[in-house]
Amino acid sequence: MGAALALARRGLGRVWPNPAVGCVLVARNGGRSIVVGRGWTQPGGRPHAETEALARAGDLARGATAYVTLEPCSHHGKTPPCTDALIAAGVRRVVASIEDPDPRINGRGLTQLRNAGIEISLGAGAEEAREVNSGFLTRIARGRPMIALKLATSLDGKIALAGGESRWITGPEARRRGHLLRATHDAILIGTGTAAADDPQLTCRLGGMEDRSPLRIVLDRSLRLAQDLHLFDGAAPTWVIHGPGADGHRAAALRRNKNVELLEIAVCGDGRFDLAALFAVLAQRGLTRVLVEGGGTLAAALLKGDLVDRLYWFRAGGLIGADGRSAVDALGLPDLARMARFHRRHQISCGDDIMEIWAPAN
Repeated sequence: MGAALALARRGLGRVWPNPAVGCVLVARNGGRSIVVGRGWTQPGGRPHAETEALARAGDLARGATAYVTLEPCSHHGKTPPCTDALIAAGVRRVVASIEDPDPRINGRGLTQLRNAGIEISLGAGAEEAREVNSGFLTRIARGRPMIALKLATSLDGKIALAGGESRWITGPEARRRGHLLRATHDAILIGTGTAAADDPQLTCRLGGMEDRSPLRIVLDRSLRLAQDLHLFDGAAPTWVIHGPGADGHRAAALRRNKNVELLEIAVCGDGRFDLAALFAVLAQRGLTRVLVEGGGTLAAALLKGDLVDRLYWFRAGGLIGADGRSAVDALGLPDLARMARFHRRHQISCGDDIMEIWAPAN
């Protein structure tokens, strides 16, 4: 199952709206267990992991055990059910990490396999499987993508000097790790301020992984951003989120860019986007994992809305001081009991910097 989970991770950022699944087929040969087929969800969400593994195994799949990180699908979509393929291949046993909560499946796949005489085991590697597919599971359970907030700061939580200088607080190893994060998410989201001040490319520029750049999303309520920014260079698709009544001429100019799509989202009484409504729309369009790389204003809005599912905090060994720009703007907490609390899941060294991965404590 560990091998199947490693295969599943290959699909992160590339398979939405589908889950990232891995499958390993193991058969007995002369008293030994050997791997006869491996598969993982392919870009765009199909073919599925099971059918990929079965195709590689061929006749060797008969009598084999399938280790799969998510319950095999049992419904007809754009591809036939994986349960039918496993039954037709003569698989003897299926070991699945977790059930698929998709209402079209939700235990039906395992039931169909049992009814066909296939032995079922559920729960191996369940915790890691839930982590791998946290985006897909969040989309099903909460109607929004999994939201990951990335911060790169000094030790005292600053993202820039008072004048705005921020390149570079963290070192090259941390920046490479940040590009790897981009490659494992469906989309990157920033606000207008970050787009205007930094003109980021928001692409994955790791050697050999340039094709893993995610969708780029920018919040631009009035469509005031200059159209010569990197966001509109065609290196990756860009969605521009705007509010009602945005400038029609600017909208028309953006629509002439084949790599740009405009989405209108409601704004609240304070003129800010309704982030809950935004993420609901993104989920409806299939996104499961969104990485937020915005500034302090956007970070604070996400925290106030209880919308942060993972926090990737890069810390450099330097201090900027109180006159620097904070990673998170004012939250207006009336007391410490209302503080957003997280527990640390991992800590990774990135040269002289560190990356901490946090999840909500509740």
